[in-house]
Amino acid sequence: MIRSHGGAFPDAVPELDQPLARLLGRTTADQLARQLDVTTIGQLLDYFPRKYMPRGELTPFSELSIDQQVTIVAEVVHASTRQMRSRRGSITDVVITDRVSADPHRLFEDGDPGPGRTMRLSFFNAWTAAKDLPPGTHALFSGKVGLYNGSVTMTNPHYAILDPDAPEAGESAEERAGRPIPIYPATAKLTTDKIARAVHSLLPVVDFGAVPDPLPDGIREREGLMGLEEAYWQVHRPRDTRAHGEARRRFRYQEAFLLQCALARRRIELAAHPTTARPGAPDGILARFDAALPFELTAGQRSVGEELAAELAGTHPMNRLLQGDVGAGKTLVALRAMLQVVDSGAQAALLAPTEVLAAQHHGSVVRSLGPLAEGGRLGGDPDGTQVVLLTGSMGAAARKRALLKIASGEAGIVIGTHALLSDVVQFADLGLVVVDEQHRFGVEQRDALRDKAGRPPHLLVMTATPIPRTVAMTVFGDLDVSVLDQLPAGRRPIQTHTVGLVEHPAWEQHLWRRARQEIDAGRQVYVVAPKIGDDDEPPPYGSLAESARAASEDEESEASMASVTWVAELVGRQPVLEGVRAEILHGRLDPDRKSRVMQEFAEGAVQLLVCTTVVEVGVDVPNATLMIIVDADRFGISQLHQLRGRIGRGGHAGTCLLVTRRPAEHPSRERIEVVAASTDGFELARADLELRREGDILGAAQSGGRSTLRLLRALDDAELIERARRDAVSILGEDPQLLEHPELAETIERYLDPDAEAFLDRG
Repeated sequence: MIRSHGGAFPDAVPELDQPLARLLGRTTADQLARQLDVTTIGQLLDYFPRKYMPRGELTPFSELSIDQQVTIVAEVVHASTRQMRSRRGSITDVVITDRVSADPHRLFEDGDPGPGRTMRLSFFNAWTAAKDLPPGTHALFSGKVGLYNGSVTMTNPHYAILDPDAPEAGESAEERAGRPIPIYPATAKLTTDKIARAVHSLLPVVDFGAVPDPLPDGIREREGLMGLEEAYWQVHRPRDTRAHGEARRRFRYQEAFLLQCALARRRIELAAHPTTARPGAPDGILARFDAALPFELTAGQRSVGEELAAELAGTHPMNRLLQGDVGAGKTLVALRAMLQVVDSGAQAALLAPTEVLAAQHHGSVVRSLGPLAEGGRLGGDPDGTQVVLLTGSMGAAARKRALLKIASGEAGIVIGTHALLSDVVQFADLGLVVVDEQHRFGVEQRDALRDKAGRPPHLLVMTATPIPRTVAMTVFGDLDVSVLDQLPAGRRPIQTHTVGLVEHPAWEQHLWRRARQEIDAGRQVYVVAPKIGDDDEPPPYGSLAESARAASEDEESEASMASVTWVAELVGRQPVLEGVRAEILHGRLDPDRKSRVMQEFAEGAVQLLVCTTVVEVGVDVPNATLMIIVDADRFGISQLHQLRGRIGRGGHAGTCLLVTRRPAEHPSRERIEVVAASTDGFELARADLELRREGDILGAAQSGGRSTLRLLRALDDAELIERARRDAVSILGEDPQLLEHPELAETIERYLDPDAEAFLDRG
C-alpha cells in the first residue's frame, strides 16, 4: 500500500517501505525474503541483533563449565562425517580450538585444564556442517557444553561463520577491534554474518532524512534517548558496548510507546460504537439461579460479577478479559453474565476450542440451570430459556433443529465450536460473546462471531493461563482485565512430584501401584501422553524405564515421545492393573466415540483414561484424583499447570506425577521442577516468562509469525511500559486522530502489520 509522509511527492512510497532490491540487489533481497520474510528497508533495519560478541581473541575454553549454555568464538581444526551405527543417518564430527594449546588436536579430559583445549562438536544429519566448517574457519558456536567419554562436547550447536574482520576505510585497526560483533537470529541458509553484511551495506544508503521519528521531541529529551538515525547505526554497527545498549534502550521505549498508542487508539475506537444495554431483570433467571446455588460465591466471583453486570448494563461494548487460575470458577462467572443478557431479552454465545470442551460446557450449564434450561418444554420452567449445542459433527436433523432455535431466539444460550462461525448460523439478537481459552482462536474467527450481531455485542474473553499484570497491560491494553485468584471452598491444593526414570527406574512400578490404590479407593486416574501414535506402531520398548535407560546410554539417540497407543499398551500389560477398565481419548477418535468415552469416564464406568491434552481445559470429572503425565518434559509450564487442574476438583486430594525419561541435567527438567514446586498459577506464569519469551507464553500471532515483542520484556521493563502508557494516553486523549502527530500515525500504521494486528486483536 502506498502511503504519504508528506513532502513534494505525496504519492511516493515512504523510505522505510522501499523494496530492498532497489538498494541491495535482487539476489540478496530474494534471499532475505525467502529466509526471513524481510522485504523492505524498514523491515531489515528493524531486524535487530539478538546479542553481541566481543571482537578479538578466541574464547578460552578454560573458562567454560560443563552443562553451561555458551556462545564461543573458535577455530576449526578438523571436520569429518561418518554413518551412525544404531540408526540411519550420519554424524559430522568437528574439532575446534581456542588456539592456546601447542597441540590443538589433543582432546582434553575433565579435570585436566592443560595449557589450552579443544572441543568436539557432533552434528546429527547436518549435511552442510562439514562443508561449512573446513579447517581454519573462525566461527561462533552456541550450545550446551557436555562431557562424553572424557571429551568436552557440544551436540548440534548453532554456528555462524565470521568474516576475516579487516578494518574498513577510515577506521583504524584499534577502532575495529573494539567494535562488538552483532549476532542476528539466523537460519541454516542465511547465517548471521550474511545478515550483517546486508545490513552494513544498507545503512549508508538509506535516506534517513526522509524517515519520520515517531517519538515526540519532548518525550525523547525527557528520556534521554538517541535520535532515530544514530540509534539504527549503533544497534547494528555499535562503536562499543555502551552504544548498542543505549540504542536498544531507545528502541525498547519506542516499541512500548507504539504498542500503547495502538492499544489506546483501539480503546477509543471501541468506545465510539454504542451497543444495546443489557441490564437484566431483578426477578429473572439469574436471580432464581443465584437463589438455588448450593454454595456461596467467593469474594472474587462476587466482585467480578458486579463489574460485568455494570458493564453489560451500559451502552458501550464491554471488552473484558477474565483470567483466573484453573478451578477458580470463571465459567460460573461467565454463566451469570450470560443469564443477565438472557434476562434482557437477548442471546449469549459461548465459543469453545474443542468439541469435547463444548459438550462439557453444554452439559455443565444444563445441569446447573435444571428446569431453567428447559423453557417452553414439557417439565421445564415456563420462565426459563433453552441451551443449544452446535458442533461440526452433529447430524443433519439435530443441526437443523439447533439452527432454528438460534435464529428464532428460542435458544437464549448457544454453546459451540467453530461451527458457530458458519454463514448459516444466524442469531435473533446476539448480546454477549464469551470466548473460552481465547489463545486458541484466530482474530478472523472471533470477528466472524461478533459480526453476527446487529450492534456490537459485549465481549468476555476467558483464559485459565494466569498472566502477570505487566504482561496483561502490555498485550491486553485495550481490554479491561478481571482476575479471579481464589479457589472455591472445598478445593484442595494438588500435590505434584517429579518421577525421574533415568535416576530411579524402579519408580515406574510405583506409578501403576499408585494408580491401583486410587482406583481401589473408588477414584479415577488420568494418564497423559504427548502424542497420539498409530495403532500399528510397534512399541519401542517394554517399559518406560527401559527406554529411558537405552536413551541415556546412547549418545546418538533420545527417547522418542510417548504415544497414547504405546502407553495404553503398557497399561494393559501391568499385572497390578488387571481388571481395571481403561480407555483412550484423543482428537482423532470418531466424535461419537469421544463423547461416549468422556461420558463414561465422567460417570465412573471408565476408571483409567489414557489421553492426550484433549483434556487440558474444561473437562470436569470431580472423582479424578490422580494424573500421571508421561514425558512431562515435552510440555510447557502453563500446559502442565492446566493439565494438573483437571484433578482434585471434588472434595478429595489430588496428586500429579510428572514422569520424565530425560536425565537430571537436561534443560527441560527445570520446567518440571518449577511446576512441582508451586501450584500458584501466577507464580508459574512469571517463571514461564523468565524461561521463555512473552510471545510464547501468550501464544504467537495466529498467523504463525514472530512474536510482536522484539526488545521489550514485560517483566523487566514494567516501569518503562508504565511511562509509555501514560505518554500514549496523554497524546491520544488530546489528539485521538493523531492529526498533530503524523509521524507517529504513519509508524503505528507500519507497526500494525498482520502479525501485530493478530497480537493486538487477541481480545
